[in-house]
Amino acid sequence: MALDVLCEVNNCVHNRDGKKCGASEIFVVSHKGKKASSQEETDCKTFEPSDL
Repeated sequence: MALDVLCEVNNCVHNRDGKKCGASEIFVVSHKGKKASSQEETDCKTFEPSDL
């Protein structure tokens, strides 16, 4: 599990010090339903498809 969640959205209330997210939970979405094939199909820069 990640120790730090990075954020580049400067005007978000959860952005701390201009680079770290301080939200209690993170919600990542896919633009292709419940499965995505690539990072470009998600709002997650660290997305990697699983073998499932």
